[in-house]
Amino acid sequence: MSQSQASTEFSTKGAYVHTGEEFNRDTHYIEDRILRGGDNPNEGRWPVEPGRYRLVAARACPWANRTIIVRRLLGLEDVISIGMPGPTHDVRSWTFDLDDGGKDPVLGIERLQEAYFKRFPDYPRGITVPAIVEVASGAVVTNNYPQITLDFATEWTEYHREGAPDLYPEHLREEMAAVNKRVFTEVNNGVYRCGFAGSQEAYDKAYDRLWTAMDWLEERLGTRRYLMGDTITEADVRLFTTLARFDPVYHGHFKCNRNKLTEMPALWGYARDLFQTPGFGDTIDFEQIKAHYYVVHEDINPTRIIPQGPDLSNWLSEHGRESLGGSPFGDGVAPGPVRGDERVAAGHNPLYPA
Repeated sequence: MSQSQASTEFSTKGAYVHTGEEFNRDTHYIEDRILRGGDNPNEGRWPVEPGRYRLVAARACPWANRTIIVRRLLGLEDVISIGMPGPTHDVRSWTFDLDDGGKDPVLGIERLQEAYFKRFPDYPRGITVPAIVEVASGAVVTNNYPQITLDFATEWTEYHREGAPDLYPEHLREEMAAVNKRVFTEVNNGVYRCGFAGSQEAYDKAYDRLWTAMDWLEERLGTRRYLMGDTITEADVRLFTTLARFDPVYHGHFKCNRNKLTEMPALWGYARDLFQTPGFGDTIDFEQIKAHYYVVHEDINPTRIIPQGPDLSNWLSEHGRESLGGSPFGDGVAPGPVRGDERVAAGHNPLYPA
């Protein structure tokens, strides 16, 4: 099969937009968990064990970006290794094209699909990131991204770095669940509902829902530094990865264009505050983000042309959020510098100029 034939056969065209339909995300995931005291992988209870697992997380993907942030904030780099696929893929999903020889150096695979099929030969759903893979067997353990980061925070505590933040405080969990649910349905997934709408009616409805939620967030963040109060939590991680992609991608590519993030004073200040906090902005690769959305989504960008803008140097401008009080890590401390082999490429982020 020629390269052009393979490209056509495995095209993503028709995978995202279905004419006349609303976009509905498949939220069924592999629900296995890695638990302190986990004792039976066959029943979905895997043990916490340093070095046993590899997190596969593409920088381009907002859901995967969450896990990269939380792993860094908690200092789990030495106990959970990371593999990073490239930003573009075909319908078969993520490939390790950024690695030497096009293979993940630990798992030895070219496609994440191989780890899924190793455990589920007839896996019927999308091959998604983030995914956690057992290194020894090469088989996927879980791709349940909302649970992965919560378990990093609560099940891997023995291996958290000194001064790590409590991202899932017990006294805030009930309120946080409500906030996270609204942020997910209306904002994280809301931008996709706009972008992948299959009719004008579906788009209009999605657009109105998104901006109702964005206005709610603008109001909420006008009086508090972070979503849950004075320190960062899981809720901030979940919102941040969408905000980081808003002006470069969602505003134009997904037609979420009532206004730019930069035109919402509280949300824009909040986003910059987080971006400039170690563990957040230093995980963002704007070039990979743009490449992913504009190349992979053939349904809405058939030319696959990647726009040059916007200018992203403003992410380093003063945000003034300190006036609201609080501090990102509370009684803890910021993580140290990003390890060299996990740094975002120079020129892909204003923190790392070319």
